[in-house]
Amino acid sequence: MYYILSLLSGVLIAVMIAFNGGLSELYGLHWATVFIHFSGLTAIGVILLAKRKNPFARRYPWFLYLGGAVGVLNVVFANFAFARISVSAIMALGLLGQSVSGLIIDHYGLVGMPKHRISRGNLAGLVLILGGIAAMLTDFEAVAVVMGFGAGVGIVLNRTFNGKLSEASSVGVSTFYNYLVGLLVSLPVLFFFDRGAAALFRFTFVAGWHIYLGGLIGVAVVMLSNVIVPKVAAFHLTMLIFIGQVFTGILIDAMLAGAFSVRLFIGGILVVAGLGANLLLDRSRKQGNFPAAE
Repeated sequence: MYYILSLLSGVLIAVMIAFNGGLSELYGLHWATVFIHFSGLTAIGVILLAKRKNPFARRYPWFLYLGGAVGVLNVVFANFAFARISVSAIMALGLLGQSVSGLIIDHYGLVGMPKHRISRGNLAGLVLILGGIAAMLTDFEAVAVVMGFGAGVGIVLNRTFNGKLSEASSVGVSTFYNYLVGLLVSLPVLFFFDRGAAALFRFTFVAGWHIYLGGLIGVAVVMLSNVIVPKVAAFHLTMLIFIGQVFTGILIDAMLAGAFSVRLFIGGILVVAGLGANLLLDRSRKQGNFPAAE
C-alpha cells in the first residue's frame, strides 16, 4: 500500500510543479511562494479545526520544524528553474539530488531515520537510474541546473523532517507546521527581495481559481509524505515518487509543448528498471544473499 501511495505522491508532485510554475510566471517567484504557503496553511488549518485538534498543544524539538523552512527553498528553486528549463529537466535534476541525499540518509541513518546500508549489488541498479537521469537531461543552463539539483536535495530533507515531526505529533500537525513555518519564512523573503512594502503596492490580483491549486495539492503531497516516510527507505521512496512524476510529466509536457518526449520516456523506463533491480537486490540482501557495502 505504501508503494502505491508513493506513486500517487509522485503524480501529485508533477501536477503541483506545473501549477506552481504557472503561478510564479503570473506573480513572480516570491509572491508565488507566499501564495502557495498561505493557501496550504489555510487548507490544513480548516482540516485541523474540523477535527478540533490544537497544533500548539505540545512543543517538539526545534529541528523538527525545519521542514517548512526547507520547503520554501524547494519552491523557490523549482519555480526559478521552471522559467528556464523544462518540467522534464527539473524532474531529472530533482531526482539526482534526491537520489544522492536519499542514499546518504539511508546509509548513515541520519536525522534519526532507520539505516538501510547500500549493498554492492545496488550499484548495478544505480547505474541504470543514473543512465535514466542522463537520458532526460536536455537543458543545461548552469544556474537552473544547480537550482533543480538543490530542489531535489531539499525535497528529501523537507519530507524527512516532516516525517519525523509527524511521528512525534500527527500527520495533520506536521503538515500544519510545514506551511506555517514556510509562510513565516517566505514573507521576509518577499519583502527583502521585492523591496519591502513597495511589493504590496505593485500587487495585482489575477482571477482564475485554478491557478492557485498548487498550494492545495501541496497539502495532499505533504500529508501523504508524512504517512509514507517512516515506512519506506528514503532512496526507494525517491524512486517510487519519481516513477509517478516522470510519466505524469510526459503528459504535462505533451500538453504544454504539444510534443511527446522520447528521451523522457526512455529515461523513465531506465529508472523503473533500476528501481526494480534495487528492490529485488535489497530483498535478497535481507535474506542473507548479498553483503552491505561498508
